[in-house]
Amino acid sequence: MDKIGDLIKQLRIERKMTLKQVSEKTGLSISFLSQVELSKSSITLQSLSKISDALGVSRSYFFTEQYQPTEIFRSKNESEINFRKSNFTYQSLSGNVSNPVFEPMFVILLPDKENVTINTHGGQEFVYVLEGTLTVLIGETETELENGDSFHIDSSKPHTWFNRTSEPVKLLYVYSH
Repeated sequence: MDKIGDLIKQLRIERKMTLKQVSEKTGLSISFLSQVELSKSSITLQSLSKISDALGVSRSYFFTEQYQPTEIFRSKNESEINFRKSNFTYQSLSGNVSNPVFEPMFVILLPDKENVTINTHGGQEFVYVLEGTLTVLIGETETELENGDSFHIDSSKPHTWFNRTSEPVKLLYVYSH
């Protein structure tokens, strides 16, 4: 499937969940979830993370067509990047490991003009900035990270990260469930 909204709806139905139940688990409005499923609204990285957790799948579930799972990942196998009406793209780097303890991903964030929301969820996150300037908000502390900077947090701590600049930000994102 080419649309994240279609995948979300299909997975929600397979899980026998209503929009209301997903809304309660994510804190996202029923209206917003419906608009995403109908591909009438773009989705942010933070919202996709909340939906992934609520539906019990990894974030890479929505981007499986971007790589061929194997134990070895070669960058020259990278397919064309498609942002699909969103401000980011993921590319899983974990291959075909079943039930991974953590998941490494390559992420490109386009400039984000939307309001960002603070998140909390289970697990941990590690982000390493490869290119650009990433704005990170942990608790009430805002920090700008440049090439080579990183952070590692317990994801139950209120946090978010986004691209406030006019250029794409490329990063390595590793999270545990």
